[in-house]
Amino acid sequence: MGILNITVDSFSDGGRHLAFDDAVAHARRMVADGADIVDVGGESTRPGAIRVAESDEIQRVVPLVRALRADGVPVSVDTMRASVAAGALAEGATIVNDVSGGLADPDMLRVVAEHGAPVVLMHWVSPDDYHAGAGGRSDYGGDVVGSVRDHLARRADAALAAGIAAEDIVLDPGLGFAKDSDDNWALLRDLDQLLDLGFPVLVAASRKRFIGALLADQDGSPREVSGRDAATAAVTSIAAAAGAWGVRVHDVVPSADAVRVAAAWSAGHAGRARRAGE
Repeated sequence: MGILNITVDSFSDGGRHLAFDDAVAHARRMVADGADIVDVGGESTRPGAIRVAESDEIQRVVPLVRALRADGVPVSVDTMRASVAAGALAEGATIVNDVSGGLADPDMLRVVAEHGAPVVLMHWVSPDDYHAGAGGRSDYGGDVVGSVRDHLARRADAALAAGIAAEDIVLDPGLGFAKDSDDNWALLRDLDQLLDLGFPVLVAASRKRFIGALLADQDGSPREVSGRDAATAAVTSIAAAAGAWGVRVHDVVPSADAVRVAAAWSAGHAGRARRAGE
């Protein structure tokens, strides 16, 4: 899943693809580089980001979705607003990616169900506080993996109750959202516990702060955002080998390569186990 932020303030690429033609060209390039779907977002979710007006988000997102679908580009829409999701789905968007897990807008799950669309439900306990700038760590009672798993199970139940088919539900542990580095690495280590819920899992770690902290220099300064893509690809390998449904990334090529490596490793591992059992 290639990231296409048409925002002025996203943490990694804000302002780079605001021009319509630039956004279309970047989406085409990501598909050529190996993206299976382009995730279009018109509102930043970084800590302290100012929410954009609903009408502005619609104007940013919906015409671009229309143009990309006319060009044959598969599209997901990254939004917490049901109206934006409805507009994008009407123009041919394939998936709704709601980082609030359907909590920010009470109409979201109904709209997704009415369109028969898949939905990504992310773990994020307090999106309102996060946007207000209080984007610190939530309290997970000493068990971040169990807490995230239980929360996502409840959101999946809510989606099912709204009429969304089980096969159309994807879960996202929400790396970096009100979680510290230890939390994020624990979730990556124990992805199997999320997969045990029986739904596909999306991992979105691209260029995030916990990767920058891991790669900090001798003075403790985090690695610049632009220097985090190789480590992001390493996380992609971990996620793919663990059985994740997808990864959401800024730079498609290294992560697409990492997926191929993980697939080859998994096939070789399975082949060895098969031969051992013969």
